[in-house]
Amino acid sequence: MKVQHISAFSSDQRGGNPAGVVICDQLPEAAMMQKVATEVGYSECVFATPVEDAWRVRYFSPEVEVDFCGHATVALGAALAQQEGPGLFTLDINRARITVEGHLSGTRWGASFWSPPTHSGPVTSSVLNDAFELFGLASIDLDPRIPPAIAHGGGDHLVLALKDRETLRTMRYDFDKGRAVAEREGLITFSLLYAETAQLFHARNPFPLGGVVEDPATGAAAAALAGYLRDLGWPHGGAITIRQGEDMGVPSLLEVEITPERGASILVRGSARTVREAQLLEA
Repeated sequence: MKVQHISAFSSDQRGGNPAGVVICDQLPEAAMMQKVATEVGYSECVFATPVEDAWRVRYFSPEVEVDFCGHATVALGAALAQQEGPGLFTLDINRARITVEGHLSGTRWGASFWSPPTHSGPVTSSVLNDAFELFGLASIDLDPRIPPAIAHGGGDHLVLALKDRETLRTMRYDFDKGRAVAEREGLITFSLLYAETAQLFHARNPFPLGGVVEDPATGAAAAALAGYLRDLGWPHGGAITIRQGEDMGVPSLLEVEITPERGASILVRGSARTVREAQLLEA
């Protein structure tokens, strides 16, 4: 089994979120995919095999399978562009059919995907109180223009928009307590944000559900946020940029396009780079 190591959403050929990419003739058993993801140790490994007119795709974090992962989808799209040539690829993920377009030229390498449909809703007071305790926050720390919400774009993300950049920069939390809240509420990530402008966001995304303290780039959370901003009537002007990973020393850049239709898919775009040479593992 060949595992490619590709970082998605890199910024100026630095940073990004690495994913393991396995393109194979037949998907291994789930236990084997989980074993590989745990051994590789990235926040996600993506496994893909051609089936009729599409690619069957599954995503595994070091601890659990997830239905959708944005950065691994960009990494897969980039890998498919290398193997099959640039173009549009249909992906059958666990709960949706989506597309990814892989780009490859002398000046750029990466991919863009259309997310699963989006929706958003309010946060219960008990969950919000748990989040406040977890991150040491209070209502006064929040940006009142973007109320806390559960935003969905292939998975549920708890959105907490902060009113100043420094609060985001100093984000800390107890990993075990975070995992307990995430498991109980089915939260893929905690999406902490700061809106520098209406179209430029800074983000941090703890991912304790998958055994990862923090993701340096999270495409699924970006899609979920964009869908929520659309639901809010936020003045996004059709696109936002998200800078993530900077407070980890791993700069990442996510470009997001937002169509007017409520609940529709979101386009998320990013660059890719090879982290290291492909790795051969026993299947």
